[in-house]
Amino acid sequence: MTINTKHIGMRMPVFTATADAWRLRFFAKAIGETNPVYFDEAAAHDAGHPALPLPPTFLFSFEFEQSSTALRDEVGIDPSRILHGEQTFVYHRMAYAGDLLRYEGRIADIYSKKNGALWFIVRETRVTNQRGEHVADLRTVIIQR
Repeated sequence: MTINTKHIGMRMPVFTATADAWRLRFFAKAIGETNPVYFDEAAAHDAGHPALPLPPTFLFSFEFEQSSTALRDEVGIDPSRILHGEQTFVYHRMAYAGDLLRYEGRIADIYSKKNGALWFIVRETRVTNQRGEHVADLRTVIIQR
């Protein structure tokens, strides 16, 4: 199945998500985090944070939860044939429990390898908080076999 490179530059639907404290605690526990600043608000305050900070890589969980309808319907990705190939983060500032995060993504690249047996879709996403401050940049590589 060929994926058309005309979709390079395509904007993904913008979405927002609130970083709820219970989700942050659940995620921190799931990744094996032991630092109390991710579980205990008093420990977070004592460490100089205004609330529980987001654990490392948590930002991807909101993006992962979003429907892949645009990728499926517009780009032609078959969800039964994809792999999550790579994920990178560039952090610009901390995000905390209660923050409203805005995700603005686009398809940065599409290319194939192995004579078209593998297609790589690169998505870049800018995350800002409720004050419009730049929180992070996410880069995801999805592979369709």
